[in-house]
Amino acid sequence: MALFGILFAEYAGLPLPGETVLLGAVVLAGAGHLALPLVVLLAVTGSILGDMAGYEIGRRGGRLLLLKPGPFVARRHRMLHGAEDFFTRYGAPAVFLSRWVPCARYLTPLTAGAAEMTWHRFMFFNIVGGVMWVGSLVAIAVQFGAPGAAAVSAFGLVVAIGSALVAWARAMLARRQGREPEAAAAARAAA
Repeated sequence: MALFGILFAEYAGLPLPGETVLLGAVVLAGAGHLALPLVVLLAVTGSILGDMAGYEIGRRGGRLLLLKPGPFVARRHRMLHGAEDFFTRYGAPAVFLSRWVPCARYLTPLTAGAAEMTWHRFMFFNIVGGVMWVGSLVAIAVQFGAPGAAAVSAFGLVVAIGSALVAWARAMLARRQGREPEAAAAARAAA
């Protein structure tokens, strides 16, 4: 049940080590300490239901928080509109692929909800992504054991750091050209 709880909480928006816990549970199942079908069932269910909760939190609370009057209101509005544009264009692959990227794993459902990605589209890619994510991690951990599981976690971390560096570089380039990063992104999208 701890596996379910940690994955649910991570996908609902808390930065927890869900992938590490899942891989550890699979390694324990391989050693005969846990039942692998139960591990898979708890992982798939926890990740899908947690994603649903994260989406609803973003839809009900995230949007209100971003639209609330106060400091930086213009910037928050731009961020929300940028997220809406992003999820309109790339929502399906973002929901599906974010499962393999640390940080994106717990931020994507919140952002998709706040950006009002359609529920049916979100749910389809949430379910497909959840089943594929758990299935791929289980297959790797069963086939390669603890070293394979560690390699998956390290690869995801490298992708997250690389993505952050690319985003930072694009923002710095836009600022050097005298534009805000949001305006530069809008100009690229219009071209």
